[in-house]
Amino acid sequence: MTVVDVRRDDEETPLLTESRLRQPTPLPYLQIALLLLAQLTEPITSQSILPYINELISTLDIIGGDEKKVGYYAGLISSLYFAAEAVTILQWGRLSDRIGRKPVLLTGLLGMTLSTVLFGLSRTFWTLVMSRSLCGALNGNIGVMKSAMGELTDETNRAQGFALMPVMWALGASLGPFVGGTLSRPHDHFPSIFAAKFWSEFPYFLPCLAGASFTLAAAIFVALFFKETLPSHIVNKAPGAAANDIATHGPVRKPIPLRALLTRPVLISVANYCMLALLDIALACMGPVFYSTPVELGGLGLSPAQIGLFLGLYGIINGTLQLLTLARIVRFMGARRTLFIAMAAFIPIFLWFPFANVIARSGGTIVPFLGLQILLMCVMDMAYATTFMYVTASAPSRRSLGGVNGLAQTVVSVVRTIGPAASTSLFALSLEQRLLGGHLVYAVLVAFSIASLVLVCMLPAEPWHSEEDA
Repeated sequence: MTVVDVRRDDEETPLLTESRLRQPTPLPYLQIALLLLAQLTEPITSQSILPYINELISTLDIIGGDEKKVGYYAGLISSLYFAAEAVTILQWGRLSDRIGRKPVLLTGLLGMTLSTVLFGLSRTFWTLVMSRSLCGALNGNIGVMKSAMGELTDETNRAQGFALMPVMWALGASLGPFVGGTLSRPHDHFPSIFAAKFWSEFPYFLPCLAGASFTLAAAIFVALFFKETLPSHIVNKAPGAAANDIATHGPVRKPIPLRALLTRPVLISVANYCMLALLDIALACMGPVFYSTPVELGGLGLSPAQIGLFLGLYGIINGTLQLLTLARIVRFMGARRTLFIAMAAFIPIFLWFPFANVIARSGGTIVPFLGLQILLMCVMDMAYATTFMYVTASAPSRRSLGGVNGLAQTVVSVVRTIGPAASTSLFALSLEQRLLGGHLVYAVLVAFSIASLVLVCMLPAEPWHSEEDA
């Protein structure tokens, strides 16, 4: 028997009260592929600096030869990116509700291209700060991408669509460190090819050039082939649009006021997203510092190439597992239970750090424990797709989708502004002052991980499904 979709598919329909379709709608794979290509640029450009950022900071005069201060300045660079993003991303999201998703996506991609090139040409701490701040200010894409994904999917295939976004991040998190670790200092690694003086003066320009080139290529593909997803623009730009189509979808309206976005579902969903972002950015920024810190000072003493290999393996394994299992796990266990398990994984993840240092100090092999950490982080990463679905489903209406995602990304950007500097600084302070034996940072992060589980329990089990199932 044919199932008829009886939804009111207009921009006023609350996403929390859409009717569930009995048969999954096929995904528009070409459009989603272009959207994911645009998303892939961000982890490649941002994660490529991780293998060498501490080494780069250590060469600057700002640390005064004290390598214990590297963590402070590495965290500050990451924090300033999110601070600049926090100031502008809500405006980008709300602008996309007016002019469409595609123009904002292209602006973000071109801004990332420019700022990545400038980062590679930076030779002082302050030029590094300026280039990262410029990237954050011009890049409002992450919220707009989630809005576009919400418009390209419905409640029958939304889990499948949003599950692809962490896969792209995992792929980028795999390629980025590999690019950064292998292409940095090319005059040392490939002297026969990169013998010119330029490569010794700008030893980290090549990985930045590779990331910028990929981003520019993605911008060209989006400009040529990606179709606008904002409903009002689809109606008004369609050739020969019939009057009854416009009557059905309604006239173009301005985005709803910001105050109208602050509903209980939005606030709870955003709060969960913020806690996830805080814990994850702390892990992402503190991890490389821990891996590179000498064993006797409380780390693992890994080289940039080893750090890049570890992060690359994590990206490959994580992307594969997310692609093959996440949508099935969500369907089997439910979204809230999946999110609870994923957030609970932060607890053993942070407890692993001091344990790994003890193993390294004793002279034991650390490889099996690195494998365990990869598996734990793969479980944790399931939280992103489920959280994205909660945020998308909490939008009061379709025409507020950009505003809701912009609001979520604004608050998360503020959290991510604080997270890197706070986590890396607390890590450095714990080691310097031997607070709790140098383990205070892990105790604090475990406490936050436990608190995050309380927020998960405040979510409904399946917020994006209708209460009016046929």
